[in-house]
Amino acid sequence: MEKNWVAILVTVAFSIVGVVGDYFLKLASEQADSFRSKWFYIGLVVYSSTAFGWVFVMKYLKLGTISGVYSVSMIVLLTTMGVVIFKETLNYYEVAGLVLAVASLILLMRFA
Repeated sequence: MEKNWVAILVTVAFSIVGVVGDYFLKLASEQADSFRSKWFYIGLVVYSSTAFGWVFVMKYLKLGTISGVYSVSMIVLLTTMGVVIFKETLNYYEVAGLVLAVASLILLMRFA
């Protein structure tokens, strides 16, 4: 059971790394030649750096659990980055969706 919690924490950490990668890809998308910018290559390296850790996580969790934890973590973290760093706004439906996503994560982790 303890390995499961470590695997869940590693999955959330990968979400954070993924958000960092997405940050650099967002910067790349703002360049005239996005795929040749330094931001694109930094984002690519950040994303690919997690491949080895996924093997560890997959030994201890079901793929469905991993995808749920990773997806909801990414949604919350990317939304936070969009609002805080890129000054994007959320409407009531998006806030309600985030609340439901977090509720699903709580249920998923409760039974993982």
